[in-house]
Amino acid sequence: MRFAICNETFKGWSWDATCRFVAEAGYEGIEIAPFTLADDVRSLNATARQRIRTVADSAGLSIVGLHWLLVAPAGLSLTDADDGVRGQTARYLVDLVELCADLGGGVMVLGSPKQRRIPEGDTREVAQDRFLAGVRPALDAALARGVRLCLEPLPPPEADFLLNLREAAELLDRLNHPAAATILDVKSASADETPIPELIARHIGRFAHVHANDANRRGPGFGQTDFDAIMPALRDAGYDGWVSVEVFDYTPDPRTIATTGLATLKRPLSQ
Repeated sequence: MRFAICNETFKGWSWDATCRFVAEAGYEGIEIAPFTLADDVRSLNATARQRIRTVADSAGLSIVGLHWLLVAPAGLSLTDADDGVRGQTARYLVDLVELCADLGGGVMVLGSPKQRRIPEGDTREVAQDRFLAGVRPALDAALARGVRLCLEPLPPPEADFLLNLREAAELLDRLNHPAAATILDVKSASADETPIPELIARHIGRFAHVHANDANRRGPGFGQTDFDAIMPALRDAGYDGWVSVEVFDYTPDPRTIATTGLATLKRPLSQ
C-alpha cells in the first residue's frame, strides 16, 4: 500500500507549500479535488497542467488522481430530467478524465451526491439508468488514458442511491466496463451493518482505491474507527493500491491531521 492525502485539507495553502509539507510528512502521493484548481478545469491549459505536475514531482509526490469531481462548475447533474444538463455533465466528466491523465493520475472518485440525486417525481431506476448512461463516455475515455473511474457509495442522507458496496457491485455488473470500479471509503462503509474487515474481504476485487477517514468525518486517529483492524484486513486481502486520507472536519489543523492520520494508518502494519 501507498499513502496519500487529499489536497483540500490544506485550504489556503499554495500548491507548492502543500506538496512540500505532504512529502515532508512522509506521504508518497497527493489526491486533488479539481475545484481547488479552477471552477472549470477546461480553463487549465497545457502549461498550467504541466506546472501542477512538475511541482508535485519536484517534491517527490505522485498525483494519485481526482475526487469531489462535480462540485464545480455549478449546475451539473448526472440524473437531472433535462437531457441538456446530463449531456453537459457527461462531457465534463470526460474533461476531468483528460485532466487526471494529464496530471499523471490513475484514479477518479465519483461521489458528488448532490449531482446524482433522484429528481422529484422520478424513480430510483430512472436515476440509475441516467447515471450509468452519463458515466459511460468518461469510462471509455478513462480506458484510453489508463484511468479507473470509481463509483463511490455514500449512505443516507448524503445520497439516495448507490448507498453501499453491495449496490456499487450491482451497478458495476450493469456497466461491465474495464475502467469501472468502486472505492472503499471508511467513513461511508462505517454506516454498513457488516464490519469493515468483512466488507474488505467480500469486495476486494471491486474497489480500486481507499479513502481513510473516521466515521465522525475527521481523520484517522481522531475518533473510534478501528484502523488497527482495517489496515491489516486490507494487507491480508492483498490490496496494494493507494490509501488517501480524506477528511471533512479540518480540526485541529492540516499539519496535525496529516501526521496523526499517517501514523494511525501505518502503525498496525508494522506490528
